[in-house]
Amino acid sequence: MSGRNAFRRGRYALVSALALTAGALGLWSGVGGSSTAQAAAGVPTPDHVVVAVFENHAYGQVIGSSSAPYINSLAKGGANLTQAHAETHPSQPNYMALFSGSTQGITDDSCYTPGFSSAPNLASQLIAAGRSWGSYNESLPSQGSTTCNSGDYARKHNPWFGFSNVPTSSAKTFAQFPSDFTQLPQVSFVVPNLCSDMHDCSVSTGDTWLKNHLGAYATWAKTHNSLLVVTFDEDNSLSGNRIPTVLYGQQVTPGASSTTTYNHYDLLRTLEDMHGLGHAGNAASGKDITGVWTS
Repeated sequence: MSGRNAFRRGRYALVSALALTAGALGLWSGVGGSSTAQAAAGVPTPDHVVVAVFENHAYGQVIGSSSAPYINSLAKGGANLTQAHAETHPSQPNYMALFSGSTQGITDDSCYTPGFSSAPNLASQLIAAGRSWGSYNESLPSQGSTTCNSGDYARKHNPWFGFSNVPTSSAKTFAQFPSDFTQLPQVSFVVPNLCSDMHDCSVSTGDTWLKNHLGAYATWAKTHNSLLVVTFDEDNSLSGNRIPTVLYGQQVTPGASSTTTYNHYDLLRTLEDMHGLGHAGNAASGKDITGVWTS
């Protein structure tokens, strides 16, 4: 064997060994390739996802209610999860769970220290994978403001401020929600204020807000490979924490209904798997929402 051939074979063996080691550690695909991650089997890959979170109402207070004609029209034209559940009470730990797969030790609605956690979460995972993320927060005083309360605004419904690995600048006011929906991030959350989210005002008020402010997006999503998720943080503490959750968009089977029991961790896992991400916290042991997609 010539010296040159021996060198080539030795180099090939070294590269092969490194590839096997990296693959075993789950590292190889992450070297310069995170932006090419693919959706998990069984879930679609929407171009845009908007998750709108409302407050403190049980499934039966919204689904089938004459006070919520718009949400019910979305359920009829999209998918209705009839056994969706929140994790706990009160509000704040549920938002943490939905966003990061953990309540992060939060047990009440008191004001936390901004950036207190560096745990993985939906936003940090999207950013690390080269995806785009944003939140649109009604009545937020200004983009990136970490104030705890201001008029009808409450930070307890905005978990992203609790994480040092999520830029505060990605938290925008709802006035910054684009009218050109192609300018939306790939994944975004919309959080209405304390009246619009049904916390302090009626179901009818929140339903009308949703129609007036996200109805155009919902219509657009139906023909532009995009998705609207309407869900709630928790129920009224009287219904086993069973909450309304509706999916609407081009890849949702119209009129679909699922009786599978899902929770906030399952919704988080589904959003992660749509973009080929890892799983934050308890989303790792959750399950994808299935049986409601067109393919």
